[in-house]
Amino acid sequence: RLHPLLLPAPSTGSTRCRRFSLSPCVCGEMAPIEANKTRRRATHLPASAQSKCPSGGEAERRQTAAEEDEEENNLWSSILSEVSTRSRSKLPSGKAVLVTGEDGSGKTTLIAKLQGVEDYKKGRGIEFLYLDVHDEDIDDHTRCNVWILDGDTYHKGLLKFAVTSDNIKDTLLMLVVDMSRPWMVMDSLQKWANVVQEHIDKLKIPPEEMREMEQSLVKEFQEYEEPDKEVPNSPQRRNTVLQETDEESVVLPLGANTLTHNLGIPVLVVCTKCDAIHQLEKEHDYRDEHFDFIQSHIRRFCLQYGAALIYTSIKENKNIDLMYKYLVHKLYGFPFHSPVLVVEKDAVFIPAGWDNEKKIGILHENFQSLKADDKFEDGIMKPPVRKVVHEKEILSEDDQVFLMKQQSFLAKQPPLSTGRPLDSATRVAGGSPRTPSRTGSASVVNVTPIPAGNKKIDPSIKGAASEGVLANFFNSLLSKKTGSPGGSGSNLQGSAKKSGHKPVLTDVQAELDRIARKPEAMSAAHTSITEDKAS
Repeated sequence: RLHPLLLPAPSTGSTRCRRFSLSPCVCGEMAPIEANKTRRRATHLPASAQSKCPSGGEAERRQTAAEEDEEENNLWSSILSEVSTRSRSKLPSGKAVLVTGEDGSGKTTLIAKLQGVEDYKKGRGIEFLYLDVHDEDIDDHTRCNVWILDGDTYHKGLLKFAVTSDNIKDTLLMLVVDMSRPWMVMDSLQKWANVVQEHIDKLKIPPEEMREMEQSLVKEFQEYEEPDKEVPNSPQRRNTVLQETDEESVVLPLGANTLTHNLGIPVLVVCTKCDAIHQLEKEHDYRDEHFDFIQSHIRRFCLQYGAALIYTSIKENKNIDLMYKYLVHKLYGFPFHSPVLVVEKDAVFIPAGWDNEKKIGILHENFQSLKADDKFEDGIMKPPVRKVVHEKEILSEDDQVFLMKQQSFLAKQPPLSTGRPLDSATRVAGGSPRTPSRTGSASVVNVTPIPAGNKKIDPSIKGAASEGVLANFFNSLLSKKTGSPGGSGSNLQGSAKKSGHKPVLTDVQAELDRIARKPEAMSAAHTSITEDKAS
């Protein structure tokens, strides 16, 4: 029984009485307890004890206890609800990205850029990295595993460590190609897609599970919708919207050449080094139709594998953040509201499910010299290989040493003749050449040719014939003209005699006569020799 003197007095309302009271313990003694606990347990007291309590504040105490119990229950309900929500929306672990591509295509540099690492050293075989994924709405983060396979197909056996039958459902395939070498794009895509297909076949996944993965990929492709920019960036809101629209969405059938090669896992084709497009235009004379031709073939490949396509550039930091958002969207279900980009030729982005053959056909309208049905290797050919000449560093030598070498080199060279040397006697003081017959030019005008019919030269002797012709020519110039008016020739000879000088014409005439007689003597000698041989 409760002692009536120690019960709280409702009229006084003192703090002490509100804080403590007595309750019967097991041993029968009275023990102080908090007043609120007394009020909560007041309904459980025996009727005799309750009848002895004052009746004035009984209703108030019961109402207050009921309200406190309700608040306490609501508090625990909210805590349990929050914990349950966090456990359901917690980011899953074990997601992975498999990166394949040729050597030098920029695979490691691309992932290092997503990590925020500037200088990263490339490894060999297969590399393992990770990406930090953080969800601000639920304040949770996780790590996404990234496996980078070497560009040599010799290391394809290492895929068994990256992709297994247990984690293939949580894996995304990234095919990386180099746009600075566009003639290798299609061969690289086909080669690495075949390598991954062979590895998946070796995993021996049950047919039911594999069929379920393929159907899931087809469903995502068919249910693609244009992103709504008004939807807030919240995973909870996104899930609600999806649940509401799943029942109302209309699934369209797949088009021609769509998902004909279904790997069962999402695929993303990444074209790196797109800043080299401007260099291709300058050095290899690429035009817009060539880039449209390349894009059309890549998009057809993406249709066959249900893949997305994105053009990136590390140097210009183009579409790097967009690629990260799309990755976490496909792996973790993050909301994604970026539109399709097909206007700029070096910043293309096409998500999986948006493209079809009709949209690709728009690119064919710009073709002039190319055709849509042309093979890729016929339209995009590898340029001729230019031999790289490594120029050696040339050290300049001392000037005096160089001049001495040139002097010794010139000394060994034979003297060069700049022309036919002229006789110094035939030059005047001014340096201009003069002919010996210059003084007799006045008499040359009046001379007449002398018939040379009596002086015949044997044509069999070439040297004698040429000298004879010259002699006859000069004889005709130096001979006196008979019956010329004024007697200029006689006057010239008289003036020469008076001046005491030897006539020049006489000496020239004598020399010409000697030359003319020489062929006759040689002809006579030739005739005698011929007669002796005949006898």
